[in-house]
Amino acid sequence: MINEQLAPSSPRRTGETIATLSHADFRERVLEGDGPIVVEFMSLTCSHCAEIAPILQLVANKLSDWEQVFRVDIDAEPELAANFGIEGTPTVVLFQAGQEIGRVVGPTPEFDSLLAAVTEPFKR
Repeated sequence: MINEQLAPSSPRRTGETIATLSHADFRERVLEGDGPIVVEFMSLTCSHCAEIAPILQLVANKLSDWEQVFRVDIDAEPELAANFGIEGTPTVVLFQAGQEIGRVVGPTPEFDSLLAAVTEPFKR
């Protein structure tokens, strides 16, 4: 079960939420941000996005001391989505030092799969 994947001592994000970014704060928080950064490009009307949302939150909780996890609603920010060539949702883009180093396209509803997808590229 997913909840059993996290040990009781696992770090938790304050408020248990993933911040939604706008075009205005994307540069500062992601392109100029420190450390590994994960951004989910999603849509409120996307059923796959809704499916992975709680799993991505668990991943964000587990990695809160190491990675920052954000969300961009492509319906509210179509220009930002276009700038990164987002063609479908969910698309999870990994950034290091402001540069894209990887992405995961489509649903990955298993905790272990999503955790591996958003951590492995940073280990290179």
